Formats: sequence, C-alpha cells, structure tokens
Amino acid sequence: MKASELSAMTKEQLEEKVKELKSELFGLRFQLATGQLQNTMQLGEVKKDIARCKTILRQKDQA
Repeated sequence: MKASELSAMTKEQLEEKVKELKSELFGLRFQLATGQLQNTMQLGEVKKDIARCKTILRQKDQA
C-alpha cells in the first residue's frame, strides 16, 4: 500500500488498517512456523505497511 493512499485515510481508518495488518502478520508468522508459508517476502511487506500506517498516524497526531 502506498503512503499517498494511507494519507488520504482518516485516523480511525488507519487504526483499523493497523489492526488488520497485525492480524495478517500473526497469520503469516503462524504459517511460517508450521512450514505452510509459500512467499516469505509477504512478512517484510506487511511489516513495512504497518510502519507506514503508524508513521502517517503519528504525522496526523502532530498536525
């Protein structure tokens, strides 16, 4: 997800997105531990998306 798309979201939408991404990350970690994860690059992508969301949230809080 691009930062420009995230900056267009409201604070509540961003918080919900972070929750979604964290649950997705949990599922991916579980798949990795059980050996079912096909694409390990997904872990990094989801982590970066969480960081982007949190960065935008922080910017909106400071503004």
